Amino acid sequence: MLTSLRLRNFRCFEGLSIDIGPAFNLFLGANGEGKTTILEAACVLLRLQSQRSSSFAPVIQIGKKFFEVRGKFEEHELEFRYSTLRRRVKFDEIEQRTLGEYLRIGRVVSLANADIELVRGGSEARRRYLDFLGAQIDGSYRPALRAYERALRARNALLKSALPRAREVKAYNTPLIAHGRVLLRLRIELAKMLAPLATQAYQRISAGREKFELRFLPGASDDFGGDLERSQSESIRLRQTIVGPHRDDLELLVDNLPAAQFASEGQQRTIALAMKIAQAKALKKSSDGKAPLLLIDDIFGELDPERRNALLDNLPADWQKLVTATAMPWRDEITPATIYEMRNLQFVRVKT
Repeated sequence: MLTSLRLRNFRCFEGLSIDIGPAFNLFLGANGEGKTTILEAACVLLRLQSQRSSSFAPVIQIGKKFFEVRGKFEEHELEFRYSTLRRRVKFDEIEQRTLGEYLRIGRVVSLANADIELVRGGSEARRRYLDFLGAQIDGSYRPALRAYERALRARNALLKSALPRAREVKAYNTPLIAHGRVLLRLRIELAKMLAPLATQAYQRISAGREKFELRFLPGASDDFGGDLERSQSESIRLRQTIVGPHRDDLELLVDNLPAAQFASEGQQRTIALAMKIAQAKALKKSSDGKAPLLLIDDIFGELDPERRNALLDNLPADWQKLVTATAMPWRDEITPATIYEMRNLQFVRVKT
């Protein structure tokens, strides 16, 4: 479990210290008071990445040069300090040169209203969904992804140059293929794991009214090298690499129809919830039964009572959860073990 969280220059908080309880922790407050920031800080501490932003620049408090987040997880002291000039990661007070041991400790699943973009939005959101899970399950995932992205940026930069030459473009194929094949294989394995879990979660939340299916759509075939060769002239014309794992996607179907076009808003929210529950179950399955930390950001107000109750029933009571909510009447329907309220720019524990 995560038992403490300490923030410095982190978004709206110049300084904040919270002791976190087991099971269900509920953070109550009006919009803009920093509830979501607590969840983001927990994710940054455990995964060294934000579920809200692709970069850390917006996380640094305005006017400051760095942020710092510290905490205790499973008796280990974790610390991450970030500035535009340097990152520092400490594990049990020892600065780390590599991140393997640090990232092995905590696993996280984040649920938020914006998750509906997994259904409505473009393929990038669904790839990030896979990447966030993959990096927590397999230690080779993050290095393969970063190496592929570097090779892709270099190849695309050449394609965008004034006079890209086919021979020079082809020279970048080797690292792209090597890392792309690893990434493609890992994503295929992830999708195979997720598909039945997501279908099962959807059936439970929707009371079996419709059938949901998740399928992996690769951005390249098994012959990735051949794909690059065959698409090279078109890539030069469009000035971008048009095949590869950066084009991977997930197909989401309700009763065999594309969910983005034909599912109702309620069905789309149910799909997003089912995909996140599947993520949590996959993490638990891949880590010898160790449950991930659930970060649930103000989603109950967007759900009808039936879906709200179904979601709560599908989240095991003994899993640690950090949940945010406004002071709405429906909050009485849930029974948190610990409640925090915003008072004088600090979250104060009001129930234990």
